[in-house]
Amino acid sequence: MRAEAEHRLGMVHGVPDATFRRPIHAVLFDFHGTLAQVEEPHRWVTLAAAACGVELDPLRATALADNLVAAGRAGGPLPNRIPPHLAEVWAERDLSPYAHREAYTGLAATVDSGIPGLPDALYDRLLTADGWVLYPDTVPTLRELAEREVPVAVVSNVGFDLRPVADALGISKYISTWVLSYEIGRCKPDRAIFRYACAALDVEPEEALMVGDSNADAGAAAAGCPTLLLPASAPGKPHGLRAVLDLLP
Repeated sequence: MRAEAEHRLGMVHGVPDATFRRPIHAVLFDFHGTLAQVEEPHRWVTLAAAACGVELDPLRATALADNLVAAGRAGGPLPNRIPPHLAEVWAERDLSPYAHREAYTGLAATVDSGIPGLPDALYDRLLTADGWVLYPDTVPTLRELAEREVPVAVVSNVGFDLRPVADALGISKYISTWVLSYEIGRCKPDRAIFRYACAALDVEPEEALMVGDSNADAGAAAAGCPTLLLPASAPGKPHGLRAVLDLLP
């Protein structure tokens, strides 16, 4: 496991693995796609519609979910097209709670669901723990890091406060600091956001392992952080987070 994880670190940086054989004293985690995943689309749409007083039959829910994900869902694939009237809030979505909500409710509104209030109900699912699923290896990994006294930061491109969600999911006690793009005015892959996290944990960048799932997370390499990218996993499936522990002293 260690050899595999170190190889993946080397691939992120494009230099030999031996460069990363140095002590790791802190871990930076991305949130979405790394510690947790948003709920399955069919469930997302069904429960949001129910909040609007509409019971969807399974076929309609499936078709609507497909269309809404294609239009652009927070936590889903990037939309193929951003309507011109949403271009400004889309560009600022991870820097402002207002822009984040306006961008994603606006995209949902481009889908004719016939359900008044559905775009806001869909967005509100994102703000509750019920709209998220922890990977099964998230808590065991965070718990062991805490037992080893390894501080943890969450570094996320996000336009709303993740702390209440993490509180309800039961993982806040394992997080030493939160570095959220909308609060500090910088987004990954800007190296400044990673250096901010390292300073908050009082470690040098080369002592902090960044764990994520995207090219934005790989931006930590430019800040000097060894970086582990894990392939996307479906909600509820193990995510390979135990590899983090194999990279610690």
